[in-house]
Amino acid sequence: MEGKPKRIVLLGTTWPFRPGGIATFNERLARAFMQAGHQVVIYTFSLQYPSFLFPGKNQFSDQPKPADLDIHIRVNSIHPLNWIAVGRELRKMAPDLLIVRFWIPLMAPALGTIARIVRGNGKTRIIALTDNVVPHEKRLGDRFLTRYFVRSVHGFVTLSAKVTEDLRRFVPKAPACFTPHPLYDNFGAAIPRRESLQHLQLDPEFRYLLFFGFIRDYKGLDWLLEAFADPRLRKYKLKLIVAGEYYTSSEKYDQMIADLNLADHLVLHTDFISDEQVPDYFGACDLVVQPYKSATQSGVTQIAYHFEKPILVTNVGGLGEIVPNGKVGYTVSPHPSAIADAIVDFYEHDRYDRFVEEVRQEKSRFSWDKMVDAFDRIDEEVSKNLLI
Repeated sequence: MEGKPKRIVLLGTTWPFRPGGIATFNERLARAFMQAGHQVVIYTFSLQYPSFLFPGKNQFSDQPKPADLDIHIRVNSIHPLNWIAVGRELRKMAPDLLIVRFWIPLMAPALGTIARIVRGNGKTRIIALTDNVVPHEKRLGDRFLTRYFVRSVHGFVTLSAKVTEDLRRFVPKAPACFTPHPLYDNFGAAIPRRESLQHLQLDPEFRYLLFFGFIRDYKGLDWLLEAFADPRLRKYKLKLIVAGEYYTSSEKYDQMIADLNLADHLVLHTDFISDEQVPDYFGACDLVVQPYKSATQSGVTQIAYHFEKPILVTNVGGLGEIVPNGKVGYTVSPHPSAIADAIVDFYEHDRYDRFVEEVRQEKSRFSWDKMVDAFDRIDEEVSKNLLI
């Protein structure tokens, strides 16, 4: 199958939902397949999350539809009759390959039902791209829902070795491979620090750390706030930028900021960050800090690689696979004191330039061509299995 042009349907979140995370990835993946010579159609959601389940302020993009992508707004995540209709539509279309993006058990009934119907045509190979198999924020029924989905597809591409390990609990022998999350290279070129600071109206006399992305409890902002209160950091004239919308209550964090007397040491931009603003936040910072309490992989890491910024992550899930400790940054124990120790080491020993050089070399591991190749390999294996 490798090298032969394919008709591909990508089933997952894209425009008209806001860019960021999964939607940005899916659109970039579609373009990677198109650049490889394949025909790609996207089926996205008409309703992804009911409003009462959506933790942010707004789900939808204010940008026009991407002119280069063939996007069909068809899938209602909570309407079983819609799942049947979409499944029948795709079964009749009979693409060579259906790629289903799976990131949360809540989507298993819709995506699993569609996949089961499509595979009934006996032609379409179905591969899941899995961010998580075991979710960060667990809920009753997760295992049942995940099992329903993973048994509906033929093979898997995972974004971390940890996800592949989790997957094997459900489908021990299914074709699967791990390929690292590619770079988010859709944000354009890096912007010089001074220019970024001007755009963000930040004082160039300070150095800046960056916590970036939607704020959820598992991402450990509370640990970072505790670490940033370490008195050793005050001598470096540092500020911490928190850039991203709250997807949880802000009350706990507001209270911590007050209790730790951090208000003068923080830059809080806790609204949605548009794609156009992203280069400025990464241009302004010295170090991207991801103090996660649980993780499989993170798109923020890949944005940091794209903008050639050193990275600090906690050693949870698959983050350590992506950030070699002491080379491009730090992989530390998941504890505020370890986070603070690494920040002190970074500034005390002036490690920025050396880490940046290593980031420039390491980033070559994370190409979209390698992601396309991973799907080709699994597709080949699935095709052989279906002939047996």
